[in-house]
Amino acid sequence: MVFFNIISYILVLLGAVNWGVYGIFDYNLVSAVFSGPRTVGSIVVYCLIAAAAVWLIVSPFITNGMLKLQGNREARTVTEH
Repeated sequence: MVFFNIISYILVLLGAVNWGVYGIFDYNLVSAVFSGPRTVGSIVVYCLIAAAAVWLIVSPFITNGMLKLQGNREARTVTEH
């Protein structure tokens, strides 16, 4: 689950950067990379970013309010006998 959270954050951040560049400079990065806003590549990227955003919304409900970005790290104690 940690892997999906990190990938989702990266995708959502890329989507946010795309929206910011589009809003400030009227330049769509995804459309530029895939040669158009309605090409297969662009649609796939937009759908992945949307799915990542939905995952980041739903994930805390699945994990009782926690959005984990690191694995479980338990303190290890060494006991000598």
